[in-house]
Amino acid sequence: MSCFTPFDGTVWSVPLRTPMSSVVPRRRPDVVAPYRPALPEPRNAPEPSAAPAARPGSTGEHALQEEHGSTRRADRFYDDQVRDRLLPRMVEFVGRMEMAFVATSDAHGECDNSLRAGLPGFIRVLDEFTLAYPEYRGNGVFASLGNILENGHIGILMVDFVESLIGLHVNGRARVVDDAAFRSRYPGAAGGYDVPGRRAERWVVVDVEEAYIHCRKHIPRMERVTEKRDWGTDDPARKGGDFFGAKGTPLRSSRPRRRFPSTTHLHGGASRTLRRR
Repeated sequence: MSCFTPFDGTVWSVPLRTPMSSVVPRRRPDVVAPYRPALPEPRNAPEPSAAPAARPGSTGEHALQEEHGSTRRADRFYDDQVRDRLLPRMVEFVGRMEMAFVATSDAHGECDNSLRAGLPGFIRVLDEFTLAYPEYRGNGVFASLGNILENGHIGILMVDFVESLIGLHVNGRARVVDDAAFRSRYPGAAGGYDVPGRRAERWVVVDVEEAYIHCRKHIPRMERVTEKRDWGTDDPARKGGDFFGAKGTPLRSSRPRRRFPSTTHLHGGASRTLRRR
């Protein structure tokens, strides 16, 4: 299955701040090496060793695994659960989700986490390597989309609180596509789940790089109730109004912002490992 390809003049994309050198591309073009005459092998030559496969995860988590003696346990989880695509049961799981938590960050690493929700199946699986979710009219801030324009890395967490009591992490790279361009590229993917009386203004298309389970032991069981949802409303009262009493308070506090030490809170081994990078 082919991955989504950008449209000229319709996709917003910028270079990523952090190179993803540890991610092995799914497809590589065939390269024909120049001809060189074969040389005789020396006697008793050692067998060439295969390059070790890149481990999933970040440098920071690898450093802490080594320091706390959990490398083998982590490798077992990586081997058993972390995949670079959506497996069939993951596809089924995504297809019945009604909400997801979306984590993004800007070019400086400042983070944001937001809730996305819709009718079951509002997150579309385009193929095993690609999914997309709609963006409707909101408060006009565009916090998540603005971060994606600066830094395409995205983390999505979907949790089933009602039936399976399990979660699914999907990490990858995102880009923003206008609704018309998305419908042109995937004519069957955008229909059928529109919020009544509304259409998505744009879509976030995600190239999947990691997909893995979130264990159930701390997921609370919830019960589904029937409620009327005011999809697309701009009525402040129906949207929650000033629930936290922020309106009218000072925008900034006079308290100075304290800097958290970068790696000084870590033990020596992990701190040294990170600083070498």
